[in-house]
Amino acid sequence: MRVRRAETKDIPKILDLLTQVCMVHHRGRPDIFKPDSQKYHAGELEILIGDDTRPIFVGVDEEDRVLGYGFCIVTETKGNHVLRDMKSLYIDDLCVDEGIRGGGVGRAIYEYIVDYAKSIGCYHLTLNVWACNPSAMAFYEARGLKMLKKEMEVIL
Repeated sequence: MRVRRAETKDIPKILDLLTQVCMVHHRGRPDIFKPDSQKYHAGELEILIGDDTRPIFVGVDEEDRVLGYGFCIVTETKGNHVLRDMKSLYIDDLCVDEGIRGGGVGRAIYEYIVDYAKSIGCYHLTLNVWACNPSAMAFYEARGLKMLKKEMEVIL
């Protein structure tokens, strides 16, 4: 398995994986997440694939079939009254095909993203994990991530 930047030929499998992620969240919070939907459609993915500020990385097998992905967003804080100037990489989404989870694909994609973030001079890497997804939380904690802040809610 290797990790590379996503290409337009990967869009059909990425769309399938986006639906899988949606269903994980829908099962955990059906009051918030719609079933069988996707965060992006094919046209949006085509644009994102060419955007260096929002790189998408895919883990692929020997036949170049997509096994998982990592959507990223590179941001820079400059001239803020409170925050120091810094470059950050935010993992917007990381997913491995549900049939092969636990086999190291997610770890490989995550490690590739960490190396990428370092190579472009990022201070830190951030992400959000839904409380209804304890396996994802455990995955990231096992990689050394710690809580940065906590978003809380009350349903009205």
